[in-house]
Amino acid sequence: MRNYSPSAWAAISITIAALVHFGLGFTIEFSVDEAHYALYAKNLAWSYFDHPPLVGWIQWPFVALTSSEGWIRLIPELLWVIACILVYQVTLELHQFMQSRNTAYLTSALPSPNLCGLMAVLAVIAGPMPHILAVGLLPDSILAPLSLGILWMALRWLRPESLSLGEWLFLGVLLGLAGLSKYTAAFTAFALLLIFLSTPKKSWLTQLGFWLAALLALILISPVLYWNWTNDWISFKYQIAHGGGGTWLWRGVGVFLLIQIIVFGPMIILGGTVFIKDFVHTNKLSLMALLGFFLVPFIIFASLSGGGGLPHWTTPAWFCMAPFAGIGLAKMWAMQHRQWIRILFCIQIALCLIGFGYVLSGGIQSVAIKSNPIADLYGWKAAGVKAAELVRGTNANGIAVQNWTLGSRAAWYAKPLPVYVLDQRQDQFDLWFGKLAKGANLILVNWSGMPFAAPIGPNLAFEACQPIDSLEIRHFGQSLFKFEFSLCTNWQDAGSAD
Repeated sequence: MRNYSPSAWAAISITIAALVHFGLGFTIEFSVDEAHYALYAKNLAWSYFDHPPLVGWIQWPFVALTSSEGWIRLIPELLWVIACILVYQVTLELHQFMQSRNTAYLTSALPSPNLCGLMAVLAVIAGPMPHILAVGLLPDSILAPLSLGILWMALRWLRPESLSLGEWLFLGVLLGLAGLSKYTAAFTAFALLLIFLSTPKKSWLTQLGFWLAALLALILISPVLYWNWTNDWISFKYQIAHGGGGTWLWRGVGVFLLIQIIVFGPMIILGGTVFIKDFVHTNKLSLMALLGFFLVPFIIFASLSGGGGLPHWTTPAWFCMAPFAGIGLAKMWAMQHRQWIRILFCIQIALCLIGFGYVLSGGIQSVAIKSNPIADLYGWKAAGVKAAELVRGTNANGIAVQNWTLGSRAAWYAKPLPVYVLDQRQDQFDLWFGKLAKGANLILVNWSGMPFAAPIGPNLAFEACQPIDSLEIRHFGQSLFKFEFSLCTNWQDAGSAD
């Protein structure tokens, strides 16, 4: 076993992790975001209220064939495998670039390329957050391999021979697909621009391939632009407001940085620090520009985190950091600091395994622990089936919830019934199901994990809501939460669904 090559160890590690992801994919129900993006595939459009369309388009063949969470989750699992392979290949490309630029110093300083590639892959595998995105498809699951592909093309462009016309066109496709996956792909595009600007001569401005790549990327993202143009730019407006968050606090930045260390692990941070310390000074301008694929999005998200943010938003940036961290970790390994790498890797993998077990157990439910986020992953399928039965049995017009995070699972597991979100916030459900008609009767689903008072009253509410059924969700003998179902009659305001 110990005689395996670094590339073989990398392949073995990726395979084992992929098998774990595959098993987990069949075990738990869809999360809020997974169900929401699966509904994208069920309701194909040029774009959507909160994100560009690729996260829906890429699932369409699977969603058209099956409702099984496990089989649909093959998509993020495959994307994760592709991203890990690209991490390895980009590390080799980075290694070759560094050797070509600083032969005299780096020939002795750089570890072997395959060892660097292995370390880069292990740095990704040891982080908890990439595993979450490998099981549940998010736009970041798609943007991660695309960002790595763009970084790879940037490295190839920095070679003396530059890019062929075919490679320029491939770069344009990558940029276009990135734009179709998430709006924050603009940060990756800006990092690429920094690469172009880092060279003394701006020869790319006179190359046909550059302009064709830019045109191709623009053509590919045109569905998003067209959809927003026909919908009053609501997606752009929403994302600008969403990214800005609430009141800005320094405490939010501190919490953000702490969470980043926990969910991506100190191993990749250590490797990146060693790389910057030991190698950047030999070719500062080019290497710092390349690090922009991590630094640009990370700094932007960190600066915005004072007003709020989500930890997975930086995932593509960390994947782009992995090749640099891999070279730094390989340097430590070659310098006989192997015990630190082994300790960090074992601790992080142990934390990942504990996390997997925690998810499978359904979390901890007790009076002392009021919040159990894992419980959110169980019971929605049964609740959706029950709500659909009640709709048919009462001849109701559909299902109602009082927050959009409850709506996505209800709409997925009770499809094709319409689901109405009873709040004043405009969202994707308004586009899918339209306005709630005055006088409508609905089955209201109330979840004990996010309870609401019954929407009864003269303004923006029903005339009456009568409890008609309930459903307790149990997992491994413990009660996770309850669903309450009510028949709500005579909706009073036809305009409130906006």
